[in-house]
Amino acid sequence: MLLLLLQLLLLLLQLLLLLLLQHLLLLLLLPLLLLLMLLLLMMLLLLLLPLLQLLLLLQLLILLLLLPLLLILLLLLLLLLLLLLQLLLLVQQLLLPLLLVVLFLLLHCYCYYYYS
Repeated sequence: MLLLLLQLLLLLLQLLLLLLLQHLLLLLLLPLLLLLMLLLLMMLLLLLLPLLQLLLLLQLLILLLLLPLLLILLLLLLLLLLLLLQLLLLVQQLLLPLLLVVLFLLLHCYCYYYYS
């Protein structure tokens, strides 16, 4: 069971790396994948719990809980940055032509009413 969990965790890490290369899938699947990885780490910890002494348990808690949580936070910050960049690009691509059209229409209306 322990070996199976470790293999599944490694498989999820590989999948996470693949998703980082394809950021569209990353935007959709990253939160679920990170939650699944955290759940697998907790299950691994629960399987190892009876086998460890108190000091080893504390070290394992630090290693298995704090480091993945920091990694998750860093990945979520990266995801937020990617979303912000995509939003800025979208605003730049969509809003600028829209503003030009509105400006042209306002100028046209002004000239039409001014000269008529």
